[in-house]
Amino acid sequence: MKVYYEQDANLALLKGKKIAILGYGSQGHAHAQNLRDNGFDVVVGLRRGSGSQPKAESAGFKVYDTTTAAEWADIVMMLTPDELQPEIYRQELASVFETAAKEGKTKYLAFGHGFAIHFKKIVPPAETNVFLVAPKSPGHLVRKEFANGGGVPSLIAVQQDPAGNTKEIALAYATALGSGRAGILETSFREEVETDLFGEQSVLCGGVTELIRAGFETLTEAGYAPEMAYFECLHEMKLIVDLIYEGGIANMRYSISNTAEYGDMTRGKRIVTDQTRTAMKEILAEIQSGSFADEWIAEHNAGKPNFKRIAAEQAHHPIEEVGAKLRSMMPWIERNRLVNKAKN
Repeated sequence: MKVYYEQDANLALLKGKKIAILGYGSQGHAHAQNLRDNGFDVVVGLRRGSGSQPKAESAGFKVYDTTTAAEWADIVMMLTPDELQPEIYRQELASVFETAAKEGKTKYLAFGHGFAIHFKKIVPPAETNVFLVAPKSPGHLVRKEFANGGGVPSLIAVQQDPAGNTKEIALAYATALGSGRAGILETSFREEVETDLFGEQSVLCGGVTELIRAGFETLTEAGYAPEMAYFECLHEMKLIVDLIYEGGIANMRYSISNTAEYGDMTRGKRIVTDQTRTAMKEILAEIQSGSFADEWIAEHNAGKPNFKRIAAEQAHHPIEEVGAKLRSMMPWIERNRLVNKAKN
């Protein structure tokens, strides 16, 4: 993959451009604040009655309704949840971009995730420039690293380019977020969204959480104290992941005991078996075909009954109750939080 850095970007391309950030959640607050700190003209666009409006206003942003923000802007960055984007576009944005296309105005529609475009839940006019800037971290870390003088890597991609400079605009935008300090990788909407969904479902979120719960349940059902099971199967996960994050699997194995390393190398494949790998391939096929995207949008349109039921069940799992008590004994966790729900 081609990698770009600050020296490869022309931030002057964004000078004089008006930028609307739609959404003020984890990514939205980071994009808006980083772009503003770099001297660009930014407003926040929110649906009427949004609970994020006080947060955006307290951070000093002008807040417009979604349609007004899109009409005002040259670059519109969609950072609302995937499942809301098709409805938001259809009801509040489609006419804006259709009008701009008829009038011959150059307008850019940008995304932090390729879901809606790749799976054709949103189909902009052919005259609209469409690009992706996807930081490879939660927005809270995007903001923290930028504020500390650094940045996190980002992906960029271009879907439509009638203006002929959409890649350069995307590169400048990613650099303005701070990603030029770390590295900007060029990809496609398809590659970004399909690998992202697969990683979330099979490894980073779905795989890890099920593995943690299964380990916890195995120990507690065998009569071990829930507190011990929590420490061994959840709390220490961060210690291992930090070592992997820092230097890969080999770095983690260098740091742990010989006993742990031998157990890792000889027992891991008994957990992640050929059956597991087959299930991973099935999950990837569902993503590639678009069936997962259709399922998720249908779930949202139905009021998210399965989403709410499963979330409620798992919120009351014993590991959550034990964890809350044990974390109260470790005040440094609270002091070092990335997420402050009152502000971001």
